[in-house]
Formats: sequence, C-alpha cells, structure tokens
Amino acid sequence: MTVHVVDAVDLTTAQLHDLLKLRVDVFVVEQNCPYPELDGRDLEPGTTHLWIEVDHEPAATLRLLTDPGCRRIGRVATAAEHRGAGYAATLVQRAIGLTSDPIELDAQSYLRQWYERFGFVVTGDEFIEDGIAHVPMRREAAF
Repeated sequence: MTVHVVDAVDLTTAQLHDLLKLRVDVFVVEQNCPYPELDGRDLEPGTTHLWIEVDHEPAATLRLLTDPGCRRIGRVATAAEHRGAGYAATLVQRAIGLTSDPIELDAQSYLRQWYERFGFVVTGDEFIEDGIAHVPMRREAAF
C-alpha cells in the first residue's frame, strides 16, 4: 500500500485518468447516479489529490479543495474490493493533517457518524444532491 499526496499541478495524465475512473466506477456506475463528475475543480490551483495505491492501481481517493475561508474534502471513494481496509479513514486523516484551516464537506447522510469520528459536525439540514441524501459538515480549524 502506498499513500500519494499530489498537488493538482503535479498530477500526471495517467494519475488523473486513474483517479477519475475510480470515482466514476463508484459514484456513477455502482451508485447508479449519472451526474457531472468532471466539474472543473480537479485541476484548480490549491487542489490536492490523495489516494492509496494497491498493486499499482488506486484503491481509494479523495480530493482536498481550497474554498474561500476553508478547505473542502470531496469525492471520497474506495473501490468495492478494497472496502473495509480503512483506506478512506487513512486518507481523511491525512487530509486533515495537511491544513490548519476549517474543513467542510457534504457527506452522504448514511456516513454522518463515520465523519463525526474525525471531528466533523453537521452544520445544516439534510439535502438531496443527484438523488442521494447528504448533510453539510464542518471540522473547525486546528490550532
């Protein structure tokens, strides 16, 4: 297992392709949720991609965006065959360690308690995005 932390400007074409493929496999195909996965944010300045590689393939990934006044975790995905190994938790902890800024995310509602274990709290009402229930969450700045 190898953990990668790469700023958007340093991603290779092959790395970006493999991360996008994993995300499409999980969010679009597996969750049967057609939505605009390519939202233009993957290569923004200040974006960092984290992923765990197993046998030369991404097993889990997330991206850490820079938003006004905070960082934002999104696109947390683990390949089906690697679930239960703690890879997503490793990536979330690593992302938290990269910044002292507040971090926000929109969690799928069934994962609310999972994110709470990292210090995230619900900050608003549940909402539906692309047919899936989500809750906004925030982790305050670490000092």
